[in-house]
Amino acid sequence: MGATPLVDTFGRVHDNLRVSVTDRCNIRCFYCMPGEEVRYAPHGEILSFEEMAQFVRIATGLGVTKVRITGGEPLVRKDLEVFVRLVAAIPGIRDLALTTNGVLLAEQAGALYEAGLRRVNIHLDTLSRERFLRITRRDNFHRVMKGIETVQRLGFGPIKINTVAVKNLVEPDIVPLARFGREQGIEIRYIEFMPLDAQGLWDRSKVLLADDILTMLESEIGPLDPVDNADPRASATEYRFRDGKGGVGFIAPVSRPFCLNCNRIRLTADGKLRYCLFALEETDVKGLLRSGAPEEEIAAVVREVVRQKWLGHEINSTQFVAPPRPMHSIGG
Repeated sequence: MGATPLVDTFGRVHDNLRVSVTDRCNIRCFYCMPGEEVRYAPHGEILSFEEMAQFVRIATGLGVTKVRITGGEPLVRKDLEVFVRLVAAIPGIRDLALTTNGVLLAEQAGALYEAGLRRVNIHLDTLSRERFLRITRRDNFHRVMKGIETVQRLGFGPIKINTVAVKNLVEPDIVPLARFGREQGIEIRYIEFMPLDAQGLWDRSKVLLADDILTMLESEIGPLDPVDNADPRASATEYRFRDGKGGVGFIAPVSRPFCLNCNRIRLTADGKLRYCLFALEETDVKGLLRSGAPEEEIAAVVREVVRQKWLGHEINSTQFVAPPRPMHSIGG
């Protein structure tokens, strides 16, 4: 398949693959999913772990070195540790991580660790059980906290918490979460609310911007300095507290788009390859995987998808059009 890097027409090199293992989820965050009657892909449309691992192997032959397992909620997929073990064994993978809401993490963390997983990002918007219930429509706050405690005890690291910043909702949680992170040695990453909800609720006035969060943290806790020599292709802009105790990150696609440095491609659970979270089109690779197509043919499709990648999502432009699939279906 060759060792030529995956480079698009703007010169961006792609070495980061996000693999969604399911579109199902066990909570119902209002900014992602409707409360009831969620439409999921039929079971037969979802790629098997072996099919996903084959695609990952092909992608590593094209220069992919980082894999993140996402959903939906990946831990609702039975025997996820089997997939972790398959991916961890692929030569060339230097970084394997999982994004989870943490509800099932306490029960599964041990098996995942033994399978080779070390990095985990946990979605948590609040330290209030009442607000957690309001946001997720499920009373699972205690289970998420137990999951965090479990991965700390088992030695996972680094552990990060992802917090979606919705204006006029999470302001009471911004500072407490940062203090929690400082105490626990966990980086809190604040994510600006994106137009990927299933109900069309998003508008820019509902986004709590990164600069506003930064001001709140510096006012209540202390000065924050940008991290020197940070990876320019990382989605998060990282800061460290000047007193040396911990740091925070900001994923700010609305106020600080990072499209020009993007290095990511995405495989959905139903076998679609996407060059952007906000892409309006996607390319089917499931048919190729299931028909026994030569791996060189699949690799050529991956190269072509990357070649077709656009400059960016244009969230702040009148040209922006939200993708037809919600976040849980695309993969976080």
